[in-house]
Amino acid sequence: MRPPDGDTKMRVTIARLGHQGDGIAEGPIYVPGALPGEEVEGQLSGDVLAAPRIVTPVAARVRPPCPHARACGGCALQHAEDGFVAAWKTEVIRTALAAHGIEADLRPIVTSPAQSRRRAVLAGKRTKKGVILGFHGRASDTVVPIPDCRLLHPDLMALLPALEELTAQAGSRKGALALNVTRSLTGADVAVRGGKTLDLDLRVALGALADRHGFARLSWEDEVIAQAVPPEQALGAARVAPPPGAFLQATQEGQDALVSAVSETISGAKRVVDLFAGCGTFTLPTAADAEVHAVESAEAMLAALDRGWRNAAGLHRVTTEARDLFRRPLMAEELARFNAAIIDPPRAGAEAQIAELARSALPVIAAVSCNPVSFARDARTLIAGGYHLDWVQPIDQFRWSPHVELAARFSRAAA
Repeated sequence: MRPPDGDTKMRVTIARLGHQGDGIAEGPIYVPGALPGEEVEGQLSGDVLAAPRIVTPVAARVRPPCPHARACGGCALQHAEDGFVAAWKTEVIRTALAAHGIEADLRPIVTSPAQSRRRAVLAGKRTKKGVILGFHGRASDTVVPIPDCRLLHPDLMALLPALEELTAQAGSRKGALALNVTRSLTGADVAVRGGKTLDLDLRVALGALADRHGFARLSWEDEVIAQAVPPEQALGAARVAPPPGAFLQATQEGQDALVSAVSETISGAKRVVDLFAGCGTFTLPTAADAEVHAVESAEAMLAALDRGWRNAAGLHRVTTEARDLFRRPLMAEELARFNAAIIDPPRAGAEAQIAELARSALPVIAAVSCNPVSFARDARTLIAGGYHLDWVQPIDQFRWSPHVELAARFSRAAA
């Protein structure tokens, strides 16, 4: 059915959820905030039902726990009960695998609790009346204040007054600041982009602000402006201070679940290669029981990993290699000296590196992914190369969002 042209009031029934968490009716017609089975009425504009009214709600519909849920873009599924969201995210993985003819044992999903996000990118904007700080609205440049956010860890929520002050001092009326805020073991780690030109006066003012509010570190466009102590994270037995704005798992609970799944997969291996190692999320816990070779393109991340390893006690040998695994993957012959691999690529997956893993004789591979679609594509390559997908562990650390992550175990039968 093709949607009528122009703005038309109509009633539709939601057939399924899309990848962004919107309800989808026949057409397709996209309906924000609707759930499968619901009858919804609204004004059709293009292929979107604007300002929808739920005529017949389903049992899975709940009252959003956050008062900002309707306007804020930080969450997309607060109107659905937890069991529904867990089942839907698990099905997203199952469907992605099925598209490549793959069946797998999907374990029960591990979901991070509310108020557990330890890192987030907030938007700060100066206005005629003062400052607005929060998340961007859904598909909008509007900044929505979040004084009662149900996502962020209380330690990040406690930072909001300081971030408002920072925005007032350094924000521009022309656009929003991007404030990458991370909870560390030693205090707040704040990395800022998009503000005023950093002159001497602003540099002094920002340093004083960081000191006054007890920031561990304040960075401006990757330049460290102030650092009272290294902003450390616990990675296994090591403590690591990542470079400004570096990737970190969104919640401690999510990190623990991923590390547990990886550790289970490679248990008993004594020589492990960690591909796309970052700052050592998996390298350093693995080094408690095995020698690890960590490969990553960002040299600053590898330097942080190496410092963490050298300052920790009781870990096996860790070596590092700066290498672009998209352009120059580790070849099957290079992988022969290891007896297990960990791979945690970006959202696009890692076709070149996966092809070499498929050619290798590695007994086990621990795969981590934040994109079920690219994971399923890469899984097909590994399976075609002789690996078996033993199980998949869904992990939801972006609660109430459409995103889902996973860890999986691939094994090759002994020759």
